[in-house]
Amino acid sequence: MISRPFYYVVGWVSLILGIIGAFLPVMPTAPFVILASLCFSKSSKRMHIWLTSIPLFGNAIIDWEKNKAINPKAKALGVTMIWLTMGYSIIFVSLRVELKVMLVIIALSVSVFILTRNSYPKE
Repeated sequence: MISRPFYYVVGWVSLILGIIGAFLPVMPTAPFVILASLCFSKSSKRMHIWLTSIPLFGNAIIDWEKNKAINPKAKALGVTMIWLTMGYSIIFVSLRVELKVMLVIIALSVSVFILTRNSYPKE
């Protein structure tokens, strides 16, 4: 059985990685924040409430937890930002072809994942 302190530490590490991911194009934000929320829900009710009360992403976490859904505006913003940041790296940054292909595969995979999730409110 995994202990509450373990979930608490993983929650903080995930949240920090999510914050870093907001500034780095190849590192995602949402999965880390959702993982942090899951970990805090298992370790610290107070931290979970705090995380879901943050205006920037609290509603998105609640939508995900309750409905496994992503708001249509968040879908559009997420996919747009993925392609803008990845596209910039692919086009303007001097990278090996293999890395550019990897960036395209990552962008496609994440875009497909986001676009195939349910929408809330229903589209």
